[in-house]
Amino acid sequence: MKLKWSLLPRYSVFGLCVLGLLVCLGLSELTPWIWPLTLLMAFLVAVGIYDMQQPDYAVRRNYPVIGNMRYLFKALRPEMRQYLFESDTDQLPFSHKQRELVYARGRQHNSSQPFGTLLDVYSDSYEFIGHSMQTSSVPDPKGFRLNVGNSQCSHPYNASLFNISAMSFGSLSANAIRALNKGARLGNFAHDTGEGSISPYHREFGGDLIWELGSGYFGCRDEEGRFDGEKFARQAASEQVKMIEIKLSQGAKPGHGGVLPASKISEEIAETRGIPMGKDCISPSNHGEFSTPLELLSFIQRLRELSGGKPVGLKLCLGQPWEFMAIVKAMLETGIVPDFIVVDGSEGGTGAAPTEFTDHLGTPLREGLQFVHNSLVGAGLRDEVRIGVSGKIISAFDIACVMALGADWVNAARGYMFALGCIQSLSCHTNKCPTGIATQDDLRQKSLVVEDKADQVRHFHHNTLHALAEILSAAGLHTPWQITPDHLVHRVSENEVKLFSHLHPFLTKGALLTQGDDYPFYRRVWAMAQAESFQPRSLSEVSGAKRE
Repeated sequence: MKLKWSLLPRYSVFGLCVLGLLVCLGLSELTPWIWPLTLLMAFLVAVGIYDMQQPDYAVRRNYPVIGNMRYLFKALRPEMRQYLFESDTDQLPFSHKQRELVYARGRQHNSSQPFGTLLDVYSDSYEFIGHSMQTSSVPDPKGFRLNVGNSQCSHPYNASLFNISAMSFGSLSANAIRALNKGARLGNFAHDTGEGSISPYHREFGGDLIWELGSGYFGCRDEEGRFDGEKFARQAASEQVKMIEIKLSQGAKPGHGGVLPASKISEEIAETRGIPMGKDCISPSNHGEFSTPLELLSFIQRLRELSGGKPVGLKLCLGQPWEFMAIVKAMLETGIVPDFIVVDGSEGGTGAAPTEFTDHLGTPLREGLQFVHNSLVGAGLRDEVRIGVSGKIISAFDIACVMALGADWVNAARGYMFALGCIQSLSCHTNKCPTGIATQDDLRQKSLVVEDKADQVRHFHHNTLHALAEILSAAGLHTPWQITPDHLVHRVSENEVKLFSHLHPFLTKGALLTQGDDYPFYRRVWAMAQAESFQPRSLSEVSGAKRE
């Protein structure tokens, strides 16, 4: 009897639907207007019968009809949370306040904030920049540019401080690529191609390009997927291509390769990447052209020669620290120094990545930047290598923070996606992006009007740098490169704040090339690193080197 009563809540809704259908059928001859309700009841009964038969969802089998509400609410949850329940400062992954700031600056709306800050200025994550009693005149943000290219480069690039980070055609739609590149041309800043190579949509408006070269060597590979020097040289000769970036890893999924299923490869993607139709496209987790730091430096030199002397650099999310120091040691041994290094933080985003990789793999941006900066300073090479950074950078204050820690310029991906109109629907991997940005669906991407969104990209770039100029003025500075760790402050507890210069260690020039007991962590990792291999030296070797 108990078992029978337990069936009542499970099948009550389905039973009511069956009863409703029978009543409607009985009344249909007397009241013709009841047919719409009859059809609705018939539909619900059919749903209930299907629910009890389908093998995939236990909830729907046990609770026919009503069990579907769970999946309906689950599907609506992101939108309900974003529009009804999320606070202005909840970062999921970007807060409403951050998104609205980009929208306002992209659309030339007033981005001022009334009635005071929404942030808790006494929380242990609060940061601020000290202003000066002697403010300076507001500098022209058009002057926020720097030359990238050391003495080994014959064609340095005069880059903007704030550029578009790597996003490939294929991940983004054709119209999104068009709008980004046109915006970059209008605003005179650079557009990173992502590892998917240079598509016709990157070329359409002639904006400056940073060509990212991943392990798949897309756009310059032979039929076996190996690097093809002749194809590379032809692509690199383009006037649009200003710099070459070798991608070692990326923040969202460091150390992880990729597979583009054959079903998603269009003729345009196949032609752009130089891959065949009808076969899965594999991006290996490792490069085939080098396996040691010395070989990596030789590859950099080869790309410099093939490109006619354009700046060549690296992009990486910091992983094992001795591996980066091994690259630095290889620089000292070979004399080959990359023109730039882009540090990608683990908080970076991608269309899709394994949850464990997104949440727990790789070094966050600030720690990665600081280690790369200190390693180059300690080896006496910092003056020859520019450092770019990317990873959840939205505002002028975000830029100021990473400049204080050693960055020379910054890139943003999701910030410029918001400028295109991204609403953070978190559907990048479904091909159903509601704004036409992260999709290859022709109908969906037509909603993205290139001319309109290109202007928003340009305005976001300009207005963000203008906000940075106003911060510099308030701090009594004239250029972003004058920002030091002494200007930024981080709250460490309710009753204590620390300058960045007191919170973070900063090596002195050439410190790693001399003996000493200072900087024990850096010295230990330096002793472990070797130019001949990415593998660390053994503890016995390190101990022996110290005794010598």
